[in-house]
Amino acid sequence: MKKFKFMSILLCFAMVVSGCGTSTQNGALIGAGGGAALGAVVGKIIGKKNSTLIGAAVGTAVGTTAGVLIGKKMDKAKAAAAQVANAEVSTVTDANGLEAVKVSFDNGILFATGKSNLQSGAMTSLRDFATKVLNVYTDCDVDIHGYASSDGSEETNMTLSQNRANAVRNYLINNCGVSTSQIQNTQGYGEDPNYLVYNADGTENRAASRRVEVYLYASEAMINAANDGTLQ
Repeated sequence: MKKFKFMSILLCFAMVVSGCGTSTQNGALIGAGGGAALGAVVGKIIGKKNSTLIGAAVGTAVGTTAGVLIGKKMDKAKAAAAQVANAEVSTVTDANGLEAVKVSFDNGILFATGKSNLQSGAMTSLRDFATKVLNVYTDCDVDIHGYASSDGSEETNMTLSQNRANAVRNYLINNCGVSTSQIQNTQGYGEDPNYLVYNADGTENRAASRRVEVYLYASEAMINAANDGTLQ
C-alpha cells in the first residue's frame, strides 16, 4: 500500500474571498481587510483535500483602492488566458490575500503518458499563452506546478511531475521570450493524495490528476504600484 502523506493545516485569520464574482470586486473586499498585513492566507484548494499558498507574503498592507486596481489587472489577465486553447482558467487567492489567476493544462495535451517532453500541440498552446498573457502582464509573478496521477511508484511520479513542470518553464523561457525573473517557483507534487483530483463518488480522476498548473499573481512591484495609485 502506498504511504499517504499529510500536509499541515494552515491557520488563517483573514477572510478568504470566494472565487465567485470578479477579481475587481474581491480585490476591494480584500483590500479593505488589510491584505498582506493580516499575513499569509490559504489559497485555492487543489484537488480535494489540501490547499496551497501561491507566492509569498510581502508584508505590505494593501488598501481598498489598491485591491481594486489589482483586481482589475487580474480580470484582464484572466480574460486573456481564457482565450488560450486547451487552457482552463479560474480565480484563486494568493499569499497576500489578493486575487490571482490559475491556468490548468491537462497533461494529456502537454505530454504523452509517462513522459515529460512536450508534444507539438502543447508547444502551440504555450506559445499562445506566452504571447497573450505572460509577455503582456509582465508585472505578474508566476508559479508552475506539476502533478501526476497515482499510477506508478511515488518516486517515479514525483520525478515525472517535477520534470513536467520544468519542461513548461524551460519552454516558456527558451522559446517564448518569458523572463527568467518572472517565474518565481517551479514545483512538482507527484501523486500526493492531497493534490489528486477526485470524481464525485470519491474515486480518482486519473486523467485530471495528470496536469500542469500555472499561477499568475501580483508581484511586489505591482502591489507597490497599486498602493501608489499608478498601476495601469
